[in-house]
Amino acid sequence: MEKIYLEDYSVGEKIVSPARTVTETDIVMFAALTGDWHPLHTNAEYAKEGPFGERIAHGMLTLCIGSALIFRLGMYVALPKSFIAFYGMDSVRFVGAVKIGDTIHCEVEVVALDIKDEKRGVIVSKNSIKNQRGEDAVVYTTRALVGRRPQS
Repeated sequence: MEKIYLEDYSVGEKIVSPARTVTETDIVMFAALTGDWHPLHTNAEYAKEGPFGERIAHGMLTLCIGSALIFRLGMYVALPKSFIAFYGMDSVRFVGAVKIGDTIHCEVEVVALDIKDEKRGVIVSKNSIKNQRGEDAVVYTTRALVGRRPQS
């Protein structure tokens, strides 16, 4: 069912994205785009001696890729047509490393529907980007400002 308004969602509703494998190219392109060439991400010899034993994806790269995967289900599944603005992200935690070759997906659960006024509300979602073993890599909460169903 296509989502249009805040009222088309329910607390407890869950959405699971398709998966995507994180590649060495992703890491190199992200480093080039952001300027973050930390050797933990880009130097195999340095990373081999580090806490993960090999290179890992940037936390922000994992967050960017993982959070966008939900839109592969269709734009109006994760957000309604009445979407107004990204309202915020809270409690971001990078709790597990993503290594080259790991396949990640995002699990979203609606935890609150906050009414702001008669025309707008906020969808609050708990999100978890997980690897192929179901282990959390990034956990966070998002808030989307959306329209409410017009009163007739």
